Amino acid sequence: MNRISVLGCGRWGSFIAWYLATKKGKEVFSWGPEGDYSYEVLKNTGKNEYVTLDPSITLTCDLAAAVQRAEIVIISISSQGLRGFIEKIKAAADVSDKIFVLCMKGIEADTGERLSQILIDAGIARERIAVWVGPGHIQDFTAGIPNCMVVDGYDTDLKKQLADDFKSDLIRFYYGNDVIGTEIGAAAKNVMGIAAGILDGGGVSTLKGPLMSRGAREVARLIKALGGSEFSAYGLAHLGDYETTLFSRHSHNRMYGEMLVKGQKFSKLAEGVMTAAAMKKLGEKLGVELPITDAVYDVCFAEGPQTGSEWRKLCMDRIAQLFSRDTKFEF
Repeated sequence: MNRISVLGCGRWGSFIAWYLATKKGKEVFSWGPEGDYSYEVLKNTGKNEYVTLDPSITLTCDLAAAVQRAEIVIISISSQGLRGFIEKIKAAADVSDKIFVLCMKGIEADTGERLSQILIDAGIARERIAVWVGPGHIQDFTAGIPNCMVVDGYDTDLKKQLADDFKSDLIRFYYGNDVIGTEIGAAAKNVMGIAAGILDGGGVSTLKGPLMSRGAREVARLIKALGGSEFSAYGLAHLGDYETTLFSRHSHNRMYGEMLVKGQKFSKLAEGVMTAAAMKKLGEKLGVELPITDAVYDVCFAEGPQTGSEWRKLCMDRIAQLFSRDTKFEF
C-alpha cells in the first residue's frame, strides 16, 4: 500500500509525511486546512522547524482529494478535535475501504473514550483502525538517531502488515497486543510529562525517579480497570516513552509543566492537560486511585493568578501532598 495521506501537518504530521516519503518511498499527500499556521508555513517555505518537505510530497488543503486517493489515511491532529474531524472526513469522501492510522495521543475529555473508540463511534470498521505510538523526538529522528515504536489495533493481520511495511533503520516497530493499554498508556505518559516538568521547575528533579515508578503503577491500575493488560503500562507506549517525555528538552508536556510552576506561559500544544482531565473522570468513574494525575489536574486547572511566589508555593504544596498519603506496600 503506497498511497498514503497524512492529515495534519503540524509537528508529528509533517515528520510522518517526511519519513514515509524519504525513508519508505511512499506516495504521500500532506494535508492541512487552508489558513492554518502549520499549513501556511509549509506552503510558503517548503519547510518548518522540524523537517524540509521532500519534493515527492504533495501538500494540499483539499481534504476530499487527500482522502479519496489514499489507501491509508494517517491522522495527526489535536486529540480533542478528532470527533468533529472524522465527520468532516466522512462528508468529504467515501471511507469504507480506507485504513485509518492514528498517530496521536490522548483521551477525549468529555467522554473518556480512547481515540480509536471515537472512530468506531463514527462508523469506521474496527478491523481497519490502527494506532502508531511510542517514543522518539522528531529532532532526533531527522538527525538519524533511531528509536523503537509500536503499531497496535484490533486486527492482528493489519497491525503486522503496517509495522512490517513502515519499519526502517530509523524506526524499529513492535506489534502491539493490547489496544486499550497502548492507547491509554500513550495518552497518560503526557500527564506524567507535565508532572516531571513541575518537578524540574520546582527544583526537585530527583523525584522523577519515583515519578517513573509510581506513575507507571498508577497507569497500570487504570488500564486494568478499563479491561486492558496492566503490563502494557511498562511497554513502549507508556514507560518506554518516559525518556522522551519526562527528561527531554524537546518534550512539550514536560516544558509545559516546568513553565507552569514558574508562572510562565507555554504557547504550544500540551496534550497532557486535557488528558489529565479525562483520566481524572475515568478514575472517579471506575473507582481507581490516580494521585499523580489528580495532582497534575489540580495544578493545571487551578483558579486565580498563576504567577508569583504564592503560585509556586501552591504548586509545590500540591506535590508535597503526595508524600502525606498513608504508607502502603509498594506492590
